[in-house]
Amino acid sequence: MSYGEIIGLGYVGVRTASLQDWRDFGTQLLGMQAQSLASKLLSFRMDDAANRLLVRQADHDGVDFYGWEVRDAEALQSLAARMVSNGHDVVQMPASLRAERQVRDGISTIDPAGNALEFFYGRARADGPFEPGRPILGFRTGSLGMGHVVLNVARIDQLMPYYRDVLGFRLSDYTLRPFKAYFFHINARHHSLALIESDHVGLHHLMVELSGLDDVGQGYDLAQLQPGRVAATLGRHSNDHMTSFYIRTPSRFLIEYGWGGRDIDPDSWRSCELQHGPSLWGHDRDWLSDELKAEARRMRLAAAANGERAPLRIWSSADDMGVWSDPEPSGNDEQNGG
Repeated sequence: MSYGEIIGLGYVGVRTASLQDWRDFGTQLLGMQAQSLASKLLSFRMDDAANRLLVRQADHDGVDFYGWEVRDAEALQSLAARMVSNGHDVVQMPASLRAERQVRDGISTIDPAGNALEFFYGRARADGPFEPGRPILGFRTGSLGMGHVVLNVARIDQLMPYYRDVLGFRLSDYTLRPFKAYFFHINARHHSLALIESDHVGLHHLMVELSGLDDVGQGYDLAQLQPGRVAATLGRHSNDHMTSFYIRTPSRFLIEYGWGGRDIDPDSWRSCELQHGPSLWGHDRDWLSDELKAEARRMRLAAAANGERAPLRIWSSADDMGVWSDPEPSGNDEQNGG
């Protein structure tokens, strides 16, 4: 069942032992725009939204909250009522928190795995245009939201009823090898949330999508200058078709830095099991065990031997706002396990 109140990932809040490390990382590598909100609070812009990534000074690194945007006040009330009726506590955002998040109204709750979630509507727009921290075309956000988050969880089946039946996330697809992962959508982005079964719970990665492939490639060059920064090599995913690499943040979780993600039709999409693993090529993940790395490589080589391909999203240079075209219609196809 889907309800449709949630329309996208709005913002993420993290903590760090070094705001300066985050400022350098966020601007010089990611290309975001940094803003100091207080002596121990830093905000990063990606577009016309006032806040996308909030970073606060703390003794320990970690993640504070995930902010999900809903349609309007009615959607917020509907979502809150359903959470309460299903036994989940909901707290109204106080005025001070709304001001910090720069939203009109919102609520807070905790998911069954202990992750702090916020739901809001009426996000504030920034006063001026986005000014990237390094030369990039920009980030692909808008109606797709900030990007996606992938959470490590102990048991996916324990969280499925909450995210699918209570919050209304819809299953896009899943893979059982080389690790178990389920992917969920709430808009035309292939997935805004994914759950990976792991012994190490918490945020696995945040994905941000760039408007230009060269921005990703140049970011890859910059990341390789910093020993230990790259966590997964350049590669392409089999389900959302994203060309990306993964980097370690100053808060230890990963950021997927990508380009070319596919759009889907949320109303007609059919979920499926991915038969060739999560990546068509590349994405050597240094966090996997040697055994799982070998299995992932075998699956990629099998995909190559079978001639597995995915359509390429093309930016139309005729439109300054970035019109995207797709040589094949969105939706499942046989080559991707549909």
